[in-house]
Amino acid sequence: MDVAAQHRTEPTAGSVLAKLSLAIGVFLTAFVIYEPAPYEIYMAALIALWFLFGLRLSRNSAILLTILIFFNIGGLLSLAVVDELGTDPPLYMAVSVFLALSSVLFAAVIEADESRLKVIFTAYIFGALATGLLGILGYFHLIPSSETFIRYSRAKGAFQDPNVFGPFLVLPACYLLHQTLTGKLAALLPRVLALVVLTLAIFLAFSRAAWGLYGLSIMLLIFLMLLKERSAAFRLRILLVSIAGIALLILTLLVALQFEQVSQLFTTRAQLVQDYDSAQFGRFARYRLGFLLAMENPLGVGPLVFGTYYGEDTHNIWLKALLDYGWLGFVSYLTLIVWTLSAGFKCLLRDRPWQPYFMCTYIVFFGHILVSTFIDTDHWRHFYILLGIIWGCIGLEYQTMRRRRLQAS
Repeated sequence: MDVAAQHRTEPTAGSVLAKLSLAIGVFLTAFVIYEPAPYEIYMAALIALWFLFGLRLSRNSAILLTILIFFNIGGLLSLAVVDELGTDPPLYMAVSVFLALSSVLFAAVIEADESRLKVIFTAYIFGALATGLLGILGYFHLIPSSETFIRYSRAKGAFQDPNVFGPFLVLPACYLLHQTLTGKLAALLPRVLALVVLTLAIFLAFSRAAWGLYGLSIMLLIFLMLLKERSAAFRLRILLVSIAGIALLILTLLVALQFEQVSQLFTTRAQLVQDYDSAQFGRFARYRLGFLLAMENPLGVGPLVFGTYYGEDTHNIWLKALLDYGWLGFVSYLTLIVWTLSAGFKCLLRDRPWQPYFMCTYIVFFGHILVSTFIDTDHWRHFYILLGIIWGCIGLEYQTMRRRRLQAS
């Protein structure tokens, strides 16, 4: 039966309830001040309910699940070499398994109904705006308990770390930029205002990873849109609106820099290499030490153990995979990234109803892979949502191609 026909026969109440449950889960990703966060509790129950009531895994989703299972098996095996197990390493692995299942859930539900993408992105935008405003207002001490939303004089919103808060905001910002460039003029003002809020929040996080991720994502998005659109008039519109938008964002940042606390911290954070990067046991030195340690331990050293040796964790997802998940985990993670990027690249510019969602997510995911060389993204909840969206859209593309082959034959 045609997939679209299946969607039409789905009960209206069930469809609305399914979308609402997803929207709540995505919205809660913006609030992770304490652990376990409401997101973990809610999504754990939601995953159980979806699978209990017959969530189907296609071949595409099953591949994603299989790779993630091997990745986490590597982590579970690494627990065997931990001298003093305690509670932290097992709990860390429990969270890893949960996040893997959450990614598979998002892939499967998107593949089953492409209209859920709009719900997911809408909830993500509202969550990002809520936590972004908390970060901005808290940074300037405009709300009670402002210290809750800042850390080390940097905005962190309803997150624990500014380095997660900033990258979390990049996907909704890119999608809003895409909609601003392609949408109707009637919706231009609210989108621009939302984009300004997210951009200012990213800036006030003072995260070099977030700044680099945002700048790269914007450039890639504009480049791909110019590459995809064939109309000269539309390309001109994209260029003009992009220039105007970038000028507005620069103006916003210049206004923010007029505050002394902002300008001083910006001068410090804008340096490419910080003291803790180049110190004797700084970030870069730990890369070498971690690699040598990983080569001597095929099973890894166990989750969170490396930080007990050198005072801080690896701040590198590849070393994280080697040390916390062993050689098996590293190979599985590398397979996951290469498969995701290569399979997604094949359908990046194809004209599909879900193409704007997919393009923005793919760009931001690619940027996350680059910045993860200098920061640990292993337990970033939104990273697994990005992964699920990409695999869900890849599954939709497989369905589309299969239907066309059947029609042609």
